[in-house]
Amino acid sequence: MASDRIEFIRNGKVEILEGVKPTDTLLDYLRLKEANYGTKEGCNEGDCGACSVVLGREVDGEMHYRAVNSCIYFVGMLDGQELISVEDLSAKGEALHPVQAAMVKHHASQCGFCTPGFVMALFALYHGEDKPSRDGVAEQLAGNLCRCTGYRPIVDAAVEVCDDRMVDKFDERMQETAKLIANMPKQDLFIGNGKRFFAAPKSIISLAKLYQRHPEATIVAGGTDVGLWVTKRLMDLPKVIYIGNVSGLDHILEDDLCLNLGAAVTYSDAEIQIGNIDSDIADTLRRIGSKQVRASGTVGGNIANGSPIGDMPPILLALGASIILQKGNEERMLALGSFFIDYGKQNIEQGEFLKEIQIPKLKQNEYFRCYKISKRFDQDISAVMAAFQFTIIDGVIKSCRLAFGGMAATPKRAFATEHALKDMTLDEFAEGQVEEMLDQDFSPLSDMRASAEYRMLVSKNLLTKALTEISDEIDNIGVTSTRVVGNRAANWTGSSRL
Repeated sequence: MASDRIEFIRNGKVEILEGVKPTDTLLDYLRLKEANYGTKEGCNEGDCGACSVVLGREVDGEMHYRAVNSCIYFVGMLDGQELISVEDLSAKGEALHPVQAAMVKHHASQCGFCTPGFVMALFALYHGEDKPSRDGVAEQLAGNLCRCTGYRPIVDAAVEVCDDRMVDKFDERMQETAKLIANMPKQDLFIGNGKRFFAAPKSIISLAKLYQRHPEATIVAGGTDVGLWVTKRLMDLPKVIYIGNVSGLDHILEDDLCLNLGAAVTYSDAEIQIGNIDSDIADTLRRIGSKQVRASGTVGGNIANGSPIGDMPPILLALGASIILQKGNEERMLALGSFFIDYGKQNIEQGEFLKEIQIPKLKQNEYFRCYKISKRFDQDISAVMAAFQFTIIDGVIKSCRLAFGGMAATPKRAFATEHALKDMTLDEFAEGQVEEMLDQDFSPLSDMRASAEYRMLVSKNLLTKALTEISDEIDNIGVTSTRVVGNRAANWTGSSRL
């Protein structure tokens, strides 16, 4: 039997919500229902971080904290978690939380509008596993905008407080909180009726049955895309199925040959395993949204929405990834390239959902490069995303996959160019004009991010860049190099941006 109420932890106690509408946002709940106005509405699309709150999940008896954007996070997704807003850090009569005290000490608040969001992002960092460097703090705060340009004292405060971390009240009651969450009901969540509802099934079987009965429902994993349908397009989504609590869609399995991800696995949960495939991928993952976006957003969602400018699909296409789709009790496997049909159209049947992504790892003689071209380093949509995989033996390109985002109506491989490169030597490529074959593969559009001419020129240059780098790498085999391929980590340090 399904539950019709949301249960979550707030200030060490179980809170219960009933009658929640399908697309009620957490931000609106905090401000309009609780009258807690510390959490701010800024961009209302998950870019500025003013709405940041922290959510806690129970994992093996411990609490794991992450900052999320409450403006695009649906209230129903709270079920089974701990919610912490800026008001919870220091209750009336209590001393300031160490993060808040450090912000005061370093004069890190100016107009104050963004300050609660920064505090919550730093609270999540404070409860992280490692002491962060200044670069680590910069990465944590990439999703928080300070309009007064007061970043330096904020970073100073973060470095100091995380370097000399003290036990706070959340540490003291962690085991109790984890136990409360572990003892919460495990049945499916269904709030509403057959015409309007928010549902959160707990098993793949429940999800499959529910989606077959309501194939017109909107499936939500992290809400980082669907949330904007509500806040920006003002869309009415009468039926929402949240898959973030589905057991069987949350797995991360790998061996020497392949990495398998459940469709509801977030970027944050899998970024180490995905990044270990190649150092270029690790660098690119840091530029997909922000920490808040990656804490909610999923690889599966990036595939399922079929966006032509998503960053992960070109990488997966170049690696030769496959997906598993399920409808009822039936599964089918599909090469990822066969999933994208046209703009807004994917190879998926009514009542069918994405279950798993299978990502092959690089093998001997396989070389990989990927590049994200955007106007900003942090949290920007790509003008062009390019990913290349080459099998090269004795200086000859035996096979390759060249995949691009931002160049067509879907993420797409450059088949004509791949054919032209096959059996070509690296020296022949350096002397020829094979990159001109991209004109046969793509006819990009001009928009606010880039002109068609720019996109084409950049794509050709990136292909040249990739093979030039790989050629140099092959020439330097046996010589100390900072570039590595496969499951080895790159010797790379990001530059300070704050």
